[in-house]
Amino acid sequence: MLKKTFAFLLAVLLLVAAFAVQAQDLPNLEGRTITVAVENAYQPFNFISEETGEAVGWDYDVINEICQRLNCTPEYIETSWDGMINAVSRGEFDVAADGITITVDRYEVVDFSIGYVRLAQRMMVRVDENRFSTVAEFVANPNLKIAVQTATTNFLTAQDLVGDARLIGLSEFGAAIQSLIAGDADAVLIDDVAGIGYVNQNKDKIKLLPEFLTSEALGFAFPKYSDLRRAFDLALKSMIADGTLDAINEKWGLPPYSPAQ
Repeated sequence: MLKKTFAFLLAVLLLVAAFAVQAQDLPNLEGRTITVAVENAYQPFNFISEETGEAVGWDYDVINEICQRLNCTPEYIETSWDGMINAVSRGEFDVAADGITITVDRYEVVDFSIGYVRLAQRMMVRVDENRFSTVAEFVANPNLKIAVQTATTNFLTAQDLVGDARLIGLSEFGAAIQSLIAGDADAVLIDDVAGIGYVNQNKDKIKLLPEFLTSEALGFAFPKYSDLRRAFDLALKSMIADGTLDAINEKWGLPPYSPAQ
């Protein structure tokens, strides 16, 4: 038992040491302006605060910190999710920050940073829903429809669950939530952290089912072969090493960083 404990502690110390070495060797981008694609409609990553009218979220805090460490200037550009990844692949943006799931298919057109968080997909329903209580029961009822944002991994999972005929595809997650609340849809498929944020704002109207449907790593997307990918990775690793990333995660309700990501 002592040998196993020692081996585990040694592995952790080596991991921290590796990050610390890299943190001392961050590149200097010499004030370079970095164009950042954001949707401003995906809590808690980027959205417009109802209280202040300002754009806020995890993406803003993390990228501001990254640019402080790399000596760059972020220029946030609001753009729709539907064309975001393709726009990055064409070089229209230097990076996309929108809670983007790292997938093999997307790797064909863009490069990704290291995974900064791992999330699960879950089903959201109205609080008074009594026709089903599990995903399997929802799938078994052909009369039930699910709202989901198009061009997302949530959309692909929903297709696998129920097929196209039972999908309500919408351009933003907020619209999908509203369609559920209004009764136009019977469920929404959403990443759990974003789902928790929406539930906290509408506790009397919606809830999440307990089942986790998938486990996915999220990352920043870059044009293929961008020099920024390595720079961002080094900055992220330095933030992991000194605890900054976990502090921002806690602020926005994301789980602590895990090396498995």
